[in-house]
Amino acid sequence: MNTKNHKVIVYSTPTCPYCVYAKNYFKENDVPFEDVDVSTDRARAQEMITKSGQMGVPVVDIDGKILVGFQPEAFEELLK
Repeated sequence: MNTKNHKVIVYSTPTCPYCVYAKNYFKENDVPFEDVDVSTDRARAQEMITKSGQMGVPVVDIDGKILVGFQPEAFEELLK
């Protein structure tokens, strides 16, 4: 998996277990990502809602493709 040339953003909250799973997935696969805590950043929370149409987390943006929830198979496909 060529993980270095991707832009990955994880919109999350500290209390969300699936957010932790998503972030751990990227860490374990050496994928650099930006972690955005939408519980403390209202502007970025609105950005997440605009991108995904969702208020639930995690929302993962991989190179502009939006995924809602912890979807390791989809993450892997987009990171190929």
